[in-house]
Amino acid sequence: MKDETTLSVAVMSGKGGVGKSNIALNLGYALSQAGYPLLLMDCDLGLANLDVLLGIAPEGNLQQVIMDERAASDIIYPISEKGRGYFDILPAASGVPELAEMDADMRDLLLRRLEPELRKYSAVLLDLGAGINGTVRSFAAMAAVRLLVMTPEPTSLTDSYSLVKVLNAQLGIRDFLVVVNDVESKEEETAIFERLSLACGRFLGFTPVLLGSVRHDPAMSRAVCRQQPLLKVEPEAPAAKDILRLSGELLKIRGVMAGRLKGNPVLRNLARAEN
Repeated sequence: MKDETTLSVAVMSGKGGVGKSNIALNLGYALSQAGYPLLLMDCDLGLANLDVLLGIAPEGNLQQVIMDERAASDIIYPISEKGRGYFDILPAASGVPELAEMDADMRDLLLRRLEPELRKYSAVLLDLGAGINGTVRSFAAMAAVRLLVMTPEPTSLTDSYSLVKVLNAQLGIRDFLVVVNDVESKEEETAIFERLSLACGRFLGFTPVLLGSVRHDPAMSRAVCRQQPLLKVEPEAPAAKDILRLSGELLKIRGVMAGRLKGNPVLRNLARAEN
């Protein structure tokens, strides 16, 4: 079934190790459990890891859609059974350095091959690689919404600001949602977000929007070891409840953006615009 209001969300981070992929995975699971068909794309074309987080061994990957002309429908891997809401992933492969940077022609090819499949979902989450390489910038710009995951660590703050700065300078992007992961308190969430917001306001002329935070929770590590989404194995854990709230906020955003999403590509093709 074709969805005319598919919301695309690029989940990104300035540095590795902040829990970005876990946030993306659990947001996807939460949205699917709420009754929304959900596709999670592993867009880390050099160091993919969603398959590891889920304990699966897909036969195909995103690179094959680009390089080998495999149909996207053949690559998509179901995580849950089809129903009113379901959860699929589009895996990538690790150790393919030639695809770590996508040029304009490659982006054009990828989007043409993906678009019909993406329309089958209410939302598409893109789990980007960490940092600011060309592929990260491309996928971040393609999505309708950018969700920046950071932690209270000083290095995460500086790298998050750098990512926002580069995307603004090179692609004119000014809209960012922020999730502060692994916080000990509401005060810690507020303090680190305000530092990012002040820096962006002072030096870039705009401020990001705080979507919320996820508490530090040992249950997250346990879920990783079990290779299952936290919301599936420990739905009452504090971090699981936080992510469930974040998924509700994303649904509100989808509703607000419905008019803008309708009739437009799920992922925007910037190949010609940048040339």
